[in-house]
Amino acid sequence: MDTMRDRFASTTSQLLDEDPRLALVLAEIGRDGFVEAARRHPDRVINVGIREQLLVGVGGGLALAGMRPIVHTFASFLVERPFEQVKLDFGHQGVGGVLVSAGASYDWPAGGFTHMAPGDVALMDTLDGWTVHVPGHPDEAEVLLRHAAAGDGRVYVRLSMQSNQRARAVAAAGFSTVREGRRGVVIAVGPMLDNVLAATEGLDTTVLYATTVRPFDGAALRRAVGVADAADAVIVEPYLAGTSTAAANDALAGTPHRVLGLGVARRELRRYGTLEEHLTGQGLDPASLRERISAFLVR
Repeated sequence: MDTMRDRFASTTSQLLDEDPRLALVLAEIGRDGFVEAARRHPDRVINVGIREQLLVGVGGGLALAGMRPIVHTFASFLVERPFEQVKLDFGHQGVGGVLVSAGASYDWPAGGFTHMAPGDVALMDTLDGWTVHVPGHPDEAEVLLRHAAAGDGRVYVRLSMQSNQRARAVAAAGFSTVREGRRGVVIAVGPMLDNVLAATEGLDTTVLYATTVRPFDGAALRRAVGVADAADAVIVEPYLAGTSTAAANDALAGTPHRVLGLGVARRELRRYGTLEEHLTGQGLDPASLRERISAFLVR
């Protein structure tokens, strides 16, 4: 199976052939995947070098000129380092574009903390008007990317090396129901789904699957909680723990409820390790999730 980044390269190359409105902006990272696209469209595949603020600024400028920019690099260099440009060159200017990240929270542990971005979605959450997609499979990434490229709004697509075994049918917004139960609701975000399904096997819980986390599908959560015996919700996210708990609390404001946010802790794990070891270290492996979810749902 190809990775989400592989699919991003092939899909975006095809989209550049199909839509003259699109332009791709890179900062060295990922350029090898677009050699042929750059040859075919030298005026719409732009590599600014290792200049991440310029990367986002060029994307905003293209949007002001009427283009639909797709801007790509590691999440730490796309959201965190040039955050002022994201805020001003897209949000303040009132233009749209597609930011596509790689690296996720800790996809490449050998790169060290400079290449990790567990706080990216929480940071984007401080800005108005952004749609945030977190696909859990390359097929889902392609669907969401195509939808984002065809639109006009501001979209952040968070790619990861983590992937579920199979793709699910996804829409541009909303949560889907994967499993139904009466002992609370667990929301699995993107590549967390397989681990959540393994962790809740045999438990009488509803599992909702989210590949679009902003806007937050409060209506789906309310429906799921409404048929459960208890208004308890657990959100398992592949980034900073608690990123979506406020949105869930707002959605359930009219109902006595409890919400538990599971994800990446604020503490830094100062060992390189592997992606799987970081998952375990953060308590996001199936065994740890089962223990934490079960302990919360037992009243």
